[in-house]
Amino acid sequence: MSKNKKYSGIIFDFNGTLFWDSKKHLEAWREYSKKLRGTAFSDEEMQKYMFGRTNEDIIKYLIGRQPEKELVLKCQNEKESIYRDMCAKDPENFKLAKGAEAFLNYLCENKIPHTIATMSEEVNVKFFIKGFDLAQWFDVDKIVFDDGKIKGKPEPDIYIKAAQNLGLKPEDCIVVEDAVSGIESARRAGIGKIVAIESMETRELYSKIPAVDEIISDFDDFDRSCFETSKVLVN
Repeated sequence: MSKNKKYSGIIFDFNGTLFWDSKKHLEAWREYSKKLRGTAFSDEEMQKYMFGRTNEDIIKYLIGRQPEKELVLKCQNEKESIYRDMCAKDPENFKLAKGAEAFLNYLCENKIPHTIATMSEEVNVKFFIKGFDLAQWFDVDKIVFDDGKIKGKPEPDIYIKAAQNLGLKPEDCIVVEDAVSGIESARRAGIGKIVAIESMETRELYSKIPAVDEIISDFDDFDRSCFETSKVLVN
């Protein structure tokens, strides 16, 4: 990545990035994995087999075989219901990440193309759109999510599709991610700049990943000068 390169658009992962809910997903999967196989997910399993993966991928790992579509849907609905219930019971923390609203306002005011690429499934995406009023910042029809057809991260498909939805080439986009599998997905997609955000993992971990171009603590840290139109924008 050239330090002087300017980018045309930005793609956000959602869970653990715009919404810092990774602990709730951990808790929900730990609870549900005990029900499904008798033992809770370990931290190592979470890192390797859960973050950025589709629910089908996770359930396949838990039961040790390729699950039928009906079983995937049943397990998915049960686990995500646990997760949404956790969110509903914790309204104090049901909010976007620090600096996110101001940054999204900036993108909208300056007409910088942006969207979300998340491995959350449709019910959760609708839950987020309503709960956070995401339609004030995003064209919800351009959000990419787990529709049962797209391959999970670290495969590149989701970020390639998100860039296409913005009408941009992947190399002209920035991706903001928190998951190692998501960072690898963006790298494989040919994304121009990958920004890691410290919601769960440490700066030390991200600094060891060659694909990471920048690390931020929250969205107040984001360098807005990296957009190609920023030279003529007035805040």
